[in-house]
Amino acid sequence: MSRRVVITGCAAITPIGNTKQGIVQHLTEGISGVKAMRADGLLTEHIHSGVFGTVDYPIAYDFARQHRKTMGPVAYYACQTAKEALAASGLSQEFITSGRLGVAFGSTHGSPTVQRQIYRTFFGQTDAKLSSIGAVDYLKSMVHTTAVNITKMFGITGRVISSSTACTTSSQSIGFGYEAVKFGMQDAMLCGGADEYDTTTVAVFDNLLACSTEFNATPHLTPRPFDVRRDGLVVGEGSGTVILEEYEHARRRGAPILAELLGFACNNNGGDLILPNVEGIERTIRLGLENAGMRADQIDLVSAHATATKMGDVMEAQAIGKTYGQGPWVTGLKSYMGHTMGSCGAIETILTLYMMQEGFVAPTLNLDEVDERCAMVRHARQLIQAPVQTAAIQNFAFGGVNTCLILRKAVP
Repeated sequence: MSRRVVITGCAAITPIGNTKQGIVQHLTEGISGVKAMRADGLLTEHIHSGVFGTVDYPIAYDFARQHRKTMGPVAYYACQTAKEALAASGLSQEFITSGRLGVAFGSTHGSPTVQRQIYRTFFGQTDAKLSSIGAVDYLKSMVHTTAVNITKMFGITGRVISSSTACTTSSQSIGFGYEAVKFGMQDAMLCGGADEYDTTTVAVFDNLLACSTEFNATPHLTPRPFDVRRDGLVVGEGSGTVILEEYEHARRRGAPILAELLGFACNNNGGDLILPNVEGIERTIRLGLENAGMRADQIDLVSAHATATKMGDVMEAQAIGKTYGQGPWVTGLKSYMGHTMGSCGAIETILTLYMMQEGFVAPTLNLDEVDERCAMVRHARQLIQAPVQTAAIQNFAFGGVNTCLILRKAVP
């Protein structure tokens, strides 16, 4: 059995806003959400990068205490976008708790904020009392905290998948949710990812010499995907949730159909755990197209992973060029908000959906001069007003994990 899968709700918390109107304004007016990194004592003194894609606006959480007590910051993000996406989808409470709705949701490493508190107690001062670690601290910090806090808050009793594959976490979540609905294991899936602000994440990439350091005084000028002056990624935070639903089920209840998810592919390079691989990326893209039943010349837009690292952008551009040539527009959405880690696939899927709905392609921000090694694709360097009927969303992660999602605009 193979069924059609559509998106009937979505919501995002990003460094460029948490409403469709605000996000679209940033994309169409070229407004960056990258800011100076907050001071964090001795840790920031030893980090060379001084920028972060920060959520710096208030969010009106109204969660009951019974739910808040098991939630770290990452779960707050996850549950808020889940709540908004469920409301947008119009799914009934009866359906939500029926077992026919599942969850596929993850984060890079749970809540590092809470983990740091635990480690400080364990390894900090010799007289630290283990009793100071709360009974629910593990529930806040465990790697699947986002998924299970969502199930708890909304009474979801279907299957639970909690991917944790760094930068492909939420694109995998969407892909696995798509397969669960497509093959009849669930009628709907709540899918996405979240990651919170924490300087330890920056420290990891900074130690690998992968972070942007040259634009600390001008945060809005970085990251710079595909640009000759790019100098590394910018870590960010946020959350994205999409509701996937079987087409006939959505149609019968009169649900808002935002787009159709046509295909998904995920594979591994089978080699280096850090450096991307042209052949591996190209293979994933072609598998995604095959799964969707699409040809390369039928894709209008590619949302590239485009982290602005020195070699990552080159290898991705080469893989896109080999697959698509100069056909689709290529844009790097991390240029607006940094790399939102485990949430980037879901957030970039939602931003791509907004571009489809509004009929535009957002340019890659800060792409002033294209690196000649990345020049074989059709870069969006200015705002393009054009219909976008089909799009591919690409993400790649440490460990050699690659994903590709194929979207088609909803037909009225």
